[in-house]
Amino acid sequence: GLAPITSPLGEAFMFTIEGTGHSNQELRTVLDWTVRPRLLGVDGVAEVNSLGGLVRSLEVQVQPEKLQALNLTIDDVVGAIQANNRNAGGDRIVRNDEVLLVRTVGQVKTIEDIASIPIRMEASVPVRISDVAKVGVASLTRFGGVTKDGLGEHVQGLVLTRLGANSRDTIEQVKIVLDDVASALPPGVRIVPFYDRTDLVLSAVTMVRNALGMACLLVVLVLVAFMGNLRGAVSVAIILPLSVLGTFLVMKGMGMTANLMSLGGLAIAIGILVDPAVVVVENIQSQLSRSMKGVHPLHLVYRAVLEVATPVVSGTAIIVIVFLPILSLSGLEGRMFAPLAQTIVIALLVAVVLSLVLIPVVSSLLLKSGGSDENALMRGLKRLHAPCVEWALRHRLLALAIPSMLLIPTGFLFSQIGGEFIPTLKEGTLVVQTSKLPSISLERSLAMDGKIQEAMMALPEVEHVVSRLGSDELRLDPMGLHESDHYLVTKPQSEWTVDSEEQLIDNLRKNLESIPGVSFGFTQPIQMRTSEMITGVTAALAVKLFGPDLQGLDEVSERLEHVISNIPGAVDVMRARLSGQTYLEIRMNYGAMARLGLHVEDVNSLIETAVGGQQVTEVLEGDRRTPVVVRYPVEDRDTVEALNSLMVDTPAGTKVPLSSVARIVEVDGPVELEHENGTRHVVIQLNVRDRDIVGLVDEIKSRIASDVSMPPGYFVEFGGQFENQQRAAKRLAMVVPLGLALIFLILFSTFRCLRQAGLILLNIPFAVVGGVAALYVSGLYMSVPASVGFIALLGTALLNGIVMVSYFNQLRDSGVPIEQAVRQGSARRLRPVLMTAVTTALGLLPLLLATGPGSDVQRPLAVVVVGGLITSTLITLIVLPALYAWIEEHQASKERTL
Repeated sequence: GLAPITSPLGEAFMFTIEGTGHSNQELRTVLDWTVRPRLLGVDGVAEVNSLGGLVRSLEVQVQPEKLQALNLTIDDVVGAIQANNRNAGGDRIVRNDEVLLVRTVGQVKTIEDIASIPIRMEASVPVRISDVAKVGVASLTRFGGVTKDGLGEHVQGLVLTRLGANSRDTIEQVKIVLDDVASALPPGVRIVPFYDRTDLVLSAVTMVRNALGMACLLVVLVLVAFMGNLRGAVSVAIILPLSVLGTFLVMKGMGMTANLMSLGGLAIAIGILVDPAVVVVENIQSQLSRSMKGVHPLHLVYRAVLEVATPVVSGTAIIVIVFLPILSLSGLEGRMFAPLAQTIVIALLVAVVLSLVLIPVVSSLLLKSGGSDENALMRGLKRLHAPCVEWALRHRLLALAIPSMLLIPTGFLFSQIGGEFIPTLKEGTLVVQTSKLPSISLERSLAMDGKIQEAMMALPEVEHVVSRLGSDELRLDPMGLHESDHYLVTKPQSEWTVDSEEQLIDNLRKNLESIPGVSFGFTQPIQMRTSEMITGVTAALAVKLFGPDLQGLDEVSERLEHVISNIPGAVDVMRARLSGQTYLEIRMNYGAMARLGLHVEDVNSLIETAVGGQQVTEVLEGDRRTPVVVRYPVEDRDTVEALNSLMVDTPAGTKVPLSSVARIVEVDGPVELEHENGTRHVVIQLNVRDRDIVGLVDEIKSRIASDVSMPPGYFVEFGGQFENQQRAAKRLAMVVPLGLALIFLILFSTFRCLRQAGLILLNIPFAVVGGVAALYVSGLYMSVPASVGFIALLGTALLNGIVMVSYFNQLRDSGVPIEQAVRQGSARRLRPVLMTAVTTALGLLPLLLATGPGSDVQRPLAVVVVGGLITSTLITLIVLPALYAWIEEHQASKERTL
């Protein structure tokens, strides 16, 4: 199918072309015809946009008085040029058995060639272009520009990567090509990069990779501490490199890449990956420690694996099902977190296969029969654990009531936790967006950008500022002359005089507030383009006002802007301007035109060509294509009086001034017109500071309802991250219950008992208690990563419950009474339950403490899992045994009564 080969997120590499002694037109020519063609040949590059500078053109400035004197029209000039700039093919002729190709050479090559083109014959004398026009070098009309460091205009190149291309490899090849091109540049010209996406990619991947390595080390240390001997720890730890290797092999086969989210999923799964191996090796070690005469050790290993195979497979299946809701997410959250969930599911499936197939073999080689399977740590933990279980067995109602009472304050705490979509990914590059008066000229806007750059560079942290104003000649980025994006190049953070990026933004905001007539907002390159793709705005939150009338939209949106600006947490409030652009409207006098036989299109054609300029052809100058533009000189088109004096050609061959058939009126009109779902709307965009976006939206709704009177037909909707958060929350609210239903079916099929399946599911609310408390204490908000954390938490909590209850059932099947089975089973399963919980928590600890790009996205997930594991593990080890004894004794009593 047809689709774009790139997207706004493809803006991966930016640079300027600089050189002393060279004009901006020369530098732009170097970029367009020396640098750009070479970069387009790089695999993975979709496009190279050229911005700033002057695009060289050949301009034919038609003199209107000479046209009138010779009774010519501007269309005659256009037609003559177009008819005299073409080569043609004449097939071939054969001469002496040799083929000769026939062609005409009629293309113009120089300014002189264009000037000598004949328009018509006048008394056997040709009237040439030079008789009615001046031909010279000029530049195309500009719709924007680039400035840097307050030093005036510059030329910028922007590399866009192809969809699906490896951005790191592509940019590395771009850098190699730029190094090669440097030798072909004119003397004194150099290429200066200022934005490189691979810096972010490498920083984020390095952060996760370091966390992954640290997690592996911590997990191995925990295994050594709990297993009591190095052989047992090695038997479990070997699952880590093998699972990671197997995961990478499957990922490569599926075409997945190692990125922030996929590697983050692997880091999250490290603590969970060892869980099946922990259960298997721990049971093998226990069986071997009770070696019986006449029984071969391999049979003990086999029996140990059979005992735990069902709970291991069931527990892993439950964790896999738990992550299925993440795979159902759509939109941006689906694109971000699907690789995380896929990696975790792949890693778990690889780990469970290895745990049941390879780990028993390794254990049979490393572990020895006989000896104790406990160390001092486990003996000490059992001495603490046994009295707690005894107390819970004696006070079963109280043991259930105490954690149940925690659910009430947990509900209150959850209501106090704000909501957001995804924590802001710190990209390491700030972008300041500014907006000025809509009617500002290009030259004045560029000058103001210079003042803005000086204000930002007054801070010691800012090293360079590159500003992109408006759009390029192709109008690919529809920004007006009043809009600019300022890319900040900062010094290394170790050299900053402030402690954080937030303080730097505060200082920038103070400096920019001193510049009158400028509104501004702060964002980052990827964040800006992502928000723009989703809602058409570049801020975190978009308040969309819909209505039928432009004037009404303007008035109501102004009141909304005032109300929102006074709400705490709403910063960088910017309202899209509906009015303020001045138009010169040429209004036709249809009666006068009819009398002269003129059509509207006759006037339109004159205005488009004489005033706007028409590109009529191209001149090949070597391998460069230079456009040829026909238009009137500036003095004949830059005032109302000049426009009124334009001569319109009539069908009768006469010429009349434009003022005789039209009236020019200066009016105030719209800057831009936006529609959504067929309805006009205006957007007020803002960023959120020091509060959650859901709470801010709720307050905005309340203030609008009380302070803003909405005329009939006007209404407000919210977009941006809030829209994404609401969509993700609705999707999870729908699919998570379905996942829990599937989990219940697996539990029922495992235990063949509704009450035991329900007993294990009781772990879920108690696990949530710790997750909510940790989220509240950390000051983080409920977000998509936090929701993923709760999902991951449920899987581990349920796995521990399955391991515990399945062993209780095994003991009862062998004839052990219920209470004795609970006491023995609790003590026997203390180590695997603790090991799975501690390894999972410590596996996430590096992500919890990590800094740098990507850490903010992963931290809420780690906080929820670590906090929830504390409460869920306590419930599993203390309350679950008592509840099991309670419901099973009650069931046994009913059966005896029957």
